[in-house]
Amino acid sequence: MSAMPPDATITGLRTLCEHLASSTAELVRAQTPTTVEVAATKSNDLDVVTRADRAAEEYLRSEIARWRPQDAILGEEGGASDGSSGLTWVVDPIDGTVNYLYGLGSCSVSVAVVLGAADPARWQLLAAAVCEIPTGTTWSAARGRGATRDGTPVRVREATDLRHALVATGFHYDDALRAGQGRSVGELLAHVRDVRRFGSAALDLCRVADGRVDAYYEEGLSPWDHAAGTLLVEEAGGGVHGAGGGAPGRGLVVAGPAGTLDVLEPLLARLGAGRRPGITPGFPPAV
Repeated sequence: MSAMPPDATITGLRTLCEHLASSTAELVRAQTPTTVEVAATKSNDLDVVTRADRAAEEYLRSEIARWRPQDAILGEEGGASDGSSGLTWVVDPIDGTVNYLYGLGSCSVSVAVVLGAADPARWQLLAAAVCEIPTGTTWSAARGRGATRDGTPVRVREATDLRHALVATGFHYDDALRAGQGRSVGELLAHVRDVRRFGSAALDLCRVADGRVDAYYEEGLSPWDHAAGTLLVEEAGGGVHGAGGGAPGRGLVVAGPAGTLDVLEPLLARLGAGRRPGITPGFPPAV
């Protein structure tokens, strides 16, 4: 792995993340038509791509190439490109595309830059930003420098009894996987204050970081879904784990303050989260 960049570089990367996320969100807002049409589907006919997804990622790639031509890029729509610096940009042009398609509010642009390969088990997150597309609200973080929402420092909620915890989650588009997720969340409801399903993994992680939900978990995510949000939660004083307390990945992402995770993680394991049969089919190949 390449050497850790100096402090000034990490601060500059955070500023660039903020620019990329907010300017892309502005582009998407400006181009939103009265009726958003599906341009393509991915894993199945429920997993959609709009023309705005593609245009936003093209813009992100062009801006990264302009400011950081030596860096690699991993994006949801365009796959991976090589670089020589040891840094990789992990971008999701519109996280919450179905919300965007229906004119609902919970959709975002997510941008992170990592040291090393774009693999959550091996990378080191350096800087990140998430911008909520309809409002322009922007969360950002840099390694060792905390997390903010529109420049104001944020912090995860204090750990609470699980029965008093508001937990966010999401569901995958694979029919068998989402059926299992539905059964698990039905059982989870008996143990928590309530469950929320907003439809953007990146924003759910932001909500954990700034204390608007107690915890979040989801199965079947790709690296671009959680890269930026993971750093935000960690820099806001929380933790982000995968199945069995390992690195977050396709099997499971669970986030919250340490005391809440200590109780929530074993409960999710008992409910089958993180070990669904057939979780790989329909996913992009691991990178």
